Amino acid sequence: MATWGYLVFALAAGAMLPIQFGINAQLATWVGSPLRAAFVSFVVGAVALLIAGLVASRGWPERAGDAPWWVWIGGVLGAFYVLGSIVTAPRLGAATLVALILAGQAIASLLVDHFGWVGFEENPITPLRIAGVLLLAGGVVLVRVS
Repeated sequence: MATWGYLVFALAAGAMLPIQFGINAQLATWVGSPLRAAFVSFVVGAVALLIAGLVASRGWPERAGDAPWWVWIGGVLGAFYVLGSIVTAPRLGAATLVALILAGQAIASLLVDHFGWVGFEENPITPLRIAGVLLLAGGVVLVRVS
């Protein structure tokens, strides 16, 4: 896939988030709690991934057992993210929630890049990168107060 294909895929994935937030928040009212809604969301997602995996069927990677312990916690981080969005979406609204998530992602990304955590190459924090995050933070304020 060409670089533009990855850009479009990332854009489409990002566009799904506010829709997912609303759907999961509505699901919470039907199943009685945000925690149950997050669980249902993950079960449905796991089934979808199982089907996709069966279609692509490449087998279990031989080296999976040699992976460091911390690579297995991605699902826990995803669960926190989904539960957090379900709990906060009805209170914040889609625009504020997405703006805050973007700001959080930008701040965390600066740190991850700067220190080279979780397999990323080190990319130091610079004044321009900080300015970019501050502009995002300003955007969060503008979205929230309007």
